[in-house]
Amino acid sequence: MKSLLPGARLKGALLKGAGAVALSAALAACTTNPTPLDRPGDVPASFEQPAPNLQAPLWPSSDWWTTFQADELTQLEATAQKENLDIAQAAARVIQAEAQDGVAFSALLPTLDASGGYKRQGAGHPHGPAFTTWSAGLSASYQQSFFGGEYFNLQAARQSLRASRYNAAVIGLSIEAQVADQYFTVLSLRERVAITRANVDAAKRILTITQAKVSSGVSSNLDLAEQQAVLAQQEAQLPGLIEQEKEARYGLAILMGRAPERYEVKGQNLDEITSPTVKPGLPSELLLRRPDIAQAEAQLYAAHANVDAARAAFFPSLSLTGTGGYSAGALAGLINPANMAFTIGASIFQSIFDGGRVKAQSDLAKAQETELIAAYRKAVFSAFADVESSLGQVQATTEQLDLIQTQVKASAEAFRISELQYREGTIDILSLLNAQQQLFTAQNSLVVTKLARLEANIGLYSALGGGWKQDESDANYKYQLDWWPL
Repeated sequence: MKSLLPGARLKGALLKGAGAVALSAALAACTTNPTPLDRPGDVPASFEQPAPNLQAPLWPSSDWWTTFQADELTQLEATAQKENLDIAQAAARVIQAEAQDGVAFSALLPTLDASGGYKRQGAGHPHGPAFTTWSAGLSASYQQSFFGGEYFNLQAARQSLRASRYNAAVIGLSIEAQVADQYFTVLSLRERVAITRANVDAAKRILTITQAKVSSGVSSNLDLAEQQAVLAQQEAQLPGLIEQEKEARYGLAILMGRAPERYEVKGQNLDEITSPTVKPGLPSELLLRRPDIAQAEAQLYAAHANVDAARAAFFPSLSLTGTGGYSAGALAGLINPANMAFTIGASIFQSIFDGGRVKAQSDLAKAQETELIAAYRKAVFSAFADVESSLGQVQATTEQLDLIQTQVKASAEAFRISELQYREGTIDILSLLNAQQQLFTAQNSLVVTKLARLEANIGLYSALGGGWKQDESDANYKYQLDWWPL
């Protein structure tokens, strides 16, 4: 089980407290962590879905959002990493876990207390005898389970700290993906608003032509009513899209740790956004690149340490106590050896009957470990499924986008020709309205599909761990609290 403590500090602390933990450490060496991925096929040799581009880089980089070539997105990601409130909460939970780690470590060391006092005593009548007493002393105590209960509690706290750190990485990766997704959503809605307004302008232009034809007796009022209905339908879609764009900006502001009022985004559409590609390595490598898997593993190891601690509670514990001090009637004679007194004691404690409390605690710890074994297996399999699904979505949306782009180009040409023919009177208004509706639908589908492909790219980056590596995370981690007593 890998330690989280910086090497020099851990070495110095344990050397000074070697007598306190020698028996516990020796017993802990005999424990074995659970191995939940022990069945054939638990870790496949390769992913089933093909990579979107064989020339794409292997695994994402930690700044994967820069590959979309959107400068504003890069600025937003930098702000979110500093100001996002979910990230701030996760960081605070890490500090809390560090403090719990310190509390657990302190149980391996003896406690030392100092005391001093002054006391003046006398009788109740004026001429009664009175005297003064000065005292100073030290007291020490040390209690340990014979089978390392305190050591296993420390290991549980240490693994819980690891889980908190990995959870912070999970939240950080989630926020990165949410920022990119929310930003692209804002741009896509703005693009759809612009498309709708362009179609409204086209509908107004056609309405003007229709009114002129009705006035000249070429067309009937039916044609006029139909075009008025189309115009109203197009205009009716604008308020909803505008409101969606506002709400998307509000969501982006919250991710930035900002109030939503008057929060602005510069980008207007998805035209300049590139759709990058990345490919996965082996599934076995993914286990060290997903912080949620590392978190599940740490939680499982913490539960295993709790099982060991519960088992140690069945055995006796040793308690050592010692006190020493001076007592004198005058401050000058306080440190006279003749005024010194001390006590030293040792005791062994073993519970005989506790109503089944220790057994129940052991059963609880074992059941929690069993639960977390299943949770770890699910986290691993879900990670594999995330990658497979993301690879499939990238491939599907790329193919859809190519086809819809062809559809938009053809629909735009069909609408242009239909409008000319309607002006010349060679087609009726129904043919023109049909061409206009097809173009509008294709343009909206194009924006929705562009967003879907970008979201698939974001999903693939997230499924592959977003550039996070467990070994780098552990190597670069530094304690934020300085609670070491030694």
